[in-house]
Amino acid sequence: MIPWLGSDTPFPDVSKALTEKDGAPGLLAAGGDLSPQRLLDAYCHGVFPWYSAGQPILWWSTDPRMVLMTDHFVVSHSLKKTLKKVHNSMHTDGRWQVRFDSAFEEVMRACAAPRGESGGTWISEEIVQSYTALHRLGYAHSSEIWLDGVLVGGAYGIAIGKMFYGESMFARVSDASKVALTYLVSFLKKHEVKMIDCQQETSHLASLGASPVSRAEFLAHLRMAISQHPIEQWKVPNLF
Repeated sequence: MIPWLGSDTPFPDVSKALTEKDGAPGLLAAGGDLSPQRLLDAYCHGVFPWYSAGQPILWWSTDPRMVLMTDHFVVSHSLKKTLKKVHNSMHTDGRWQVRFDSAFEEVMRACAAPRGESGGTWISEEIVQSYTALHRLGYAHSSEIWLDGVLVGGAYGIAIGKMFYGESMFARVSDASKVALTYLVSFLKKHEVKMIDCQQETSHLASLGASPVSRAEFLAHLRMAISQHPIEQWKVPNLF
C-alpha cells in the first residue's frame, strides 16, 4: 500500500517506491497537491507527478532513471541539415525563429494535444496551470520553434540549480521538436548543465542519446546539481 499525502505530508524516502514485483515500479505516493512548493520539493528529491484524468495525483521515482547527458546528445545527419536551414533562415528571411520562454503555456497545451489513436494525455488542465505557475516563478522554461509566426514545435521542462528536468515535446512539422531540443541542450551544456532528467525509458529518447542510470546514481548527481547557482538569463544560443 502506498502512502497518501496530506497537504503537509512530506514525501516518503524514494527507497520505499514500489518495485517490479509490485506491478507499478517506481510508484511512491498518491495525493497531495500541485502547488509550486510541492512540485519543487518533489523535483529536488527526484520525484515527479504522472497520472491520468480521474486519478488522484500519483508520484513516482523510477529505478532505473532515463537521463540524457548533454555531452551524449545525438544529432543525426538529417537533423543537422534541418538545423542549418533554420539557422540560415533566422539570419536571412526570418521565416524560422527559435525562442525561449515566449509562449510557455502554448507549448504545454500543444504537448497536451491528443496524439495517435489513443487521444489521451497525462498533461491535464491542472498540470498546465501548475507548471505555468512555476514558469512565472522562473523555474519552468520552454524552447520554441516558429515558422512564419506560427508555433510549430517545442519542448519544456523544469530548471533547478544546474539540473534540468525534461517534461515533454511536440512537433507540427518534421523535426521541429528535435530542433527545439537541440537548441535547449546546447544552451544547457553552455551553462554547465550535464544531465537532463527524462524520467522514463523510451526508444525515441534512446535514439537521441539518453540512457538509463540507477536511482542511486541519479540522486547523487541531482543533489550536487541542485545546490549550484541557477541559470539567470535564458537566451537562444548560436549553434554555428
